[in-house]
Amino acid sequence: MVRPTDAVEYEQMLLGRHDLAYHRGGRHRHALMERSAYILLSRIRVQGPMTNGELSDAFGLDASTLNRQTAAATRAGLAERIPDPEGGIARKFRITDKGARLLDEERERVVGSLDRIMDDWPDEDIAAFAAYLKRFNSGIERLSRRPWPRP
Repeated sequence: MVRPTDAVEYEQMLLGRHDLAYHRGGRHRHALMERSAYILLSRIRVQGPMTNGELSDAFGLDASTLNRQTAAATRAGLAERIPDPEGGIARKFRITDKGARLLDEERERVVGSLDRIMDDWPDEDIAAFAAYLKRFNSGIERLSRRPWPRP
């Protein structure tokens, strides 16, 4: 017997192979930023400045992996280290103006791709799909004990 989760697994696998930000009508475009930087900056934007330890906990990544990602974002001018605004000892990462601008541009590219993909969907279907995705992600976050703040 095939379970409904078998179909979810297959479709989730297929979704993971798509790169929505860079596909337009059969043509691929170059990324404005690495996927890891996009996710990292998105988290910092929603939560505010974060330490390496906070980011490591939030993403479930070891410190060396997180250090490579934050170092790359810093070298690219997308993030910067600042003293803790709350007076703590550890330094925190925040988004630079350049990082915020590129993050906004990247998000617009993704939304534009989604607009093209869903151009024949009624708004109610898009809203329902978004609600199911949020519910799915929230279930993963609950099991991993790593909730993602939402704007």
